[in-house]
Amino acid sequence: MTHGFALILLGALAPLASTLAAPPESSGPTVWTNTLGMAFVKVPAGSFWMGSAESPEALARAFPLLERQRFTLLTDEAPVHRVRIRRAFYLGQHEVTVGQFRRFIEASGYRPESEADGTGGYGYNPDYDPATTARGDAFEGRNPSYSWRNPGFAQGDDHPVVNVTWNDARALAAWLSRTEGQRYRLPTEAEWEYACRAGTRTRYPHGDAPAGLEQEANVFDQAAAPYWPRWQQHALAGSDGHAFTAPVGSYAPNAFGLHDMLGNAWEWVSDWHGDRYYARSPSTDPQGPADGNVRVRRGGSWHTWAFYARCSYRNWNSPTTRYTLVGMRLVREIGPR
Repeated sequence: MTHGFALILLGALAPLASTLAAPPESSGPTVWTNTLGMAFVKVPAGSFWMGSAESPEALARAFPLLERQRFTLLTDEAPVHRVRIRRAFYLGQHEVTVGQFRRFIEASGYRPESEADGTGGYGYNPDYDPATTARGDAFEGRNPSYSWRNPGFAQGDDHPVVNVTWNDARALAAWLSRTEGQRYRLPTEAEWEYACRAGTRTRYPHGDAPAGLEQEANVFDQAAAPYWPRWQQHALAGSDGHAFTAPVGSYAPNAFGLHDMLGNAWEWVSDWHGDRYYARSPSTDPQGPADGNVRVRRGGSWHTWAFYARCSYRNWNSPTTRYTLVGMRLVREIGPR
């Protein structure tokens, strides 16, 4: 997966990096940029309350257009439990972009799963009718015409890369670790929620009300609703200005300086999913279940209803899933590898 020319190209990319020396945990830059141009923000150590204790009744009042069954299926968000993150870490200021992922592909020779297995990914097709399919999926696929290069809508190099699998994300982290001599990885689910909340305990960084979310995240709203009349009633009343993905950093950062923790693209995390894991989760640096069948993704996307774009909401897929809504964000650890 890594070829000799990778190290040659790495030298050409080196001017993008502010430094490759690992700073001590107590010092170093607040924002650090690597050889692919990925900016990382230092997230301090700390503790927080993870999960949600909201009752189905409270959620039904807040989201009256949804069926009650959607609220009773959230038992994996409970119980709320105190979690301690012992060490500061660098987290991607933005989701990994199309341009950064392309530079990785060109430097490493890695073939993303949507191309390597020949089955492709999913994509937006205006002529595709979900009502004619058994699954009723919003997107067409799998189809070899769709991949990280083509999700069915236009993207610039500054948009979040999508149609990438959990395995693709791990491959990117492993290549960066080898070429830079630092340890890159996916965040744990606890690290992700800690970073998303950034000191808050509400549904969203701005509060509990779905109204206002379109001012801080790219989710399903009036910009996207005309493309899916079937689900128009679930769109936020306002517009975030983007029907599909938005350039990363288009909205204000949270209190940790991180952009798009909610919306734009779902983000893979390292954990296996477990329905009852929260009840037995360690209180310090939980890593998720030891094994499982599906990996967790967090944060919602440009096509996600406000209910599913809450800080505590958990979703999951097979590690080989590639979808037009799913991307990634990486951690770079602080200190010796």
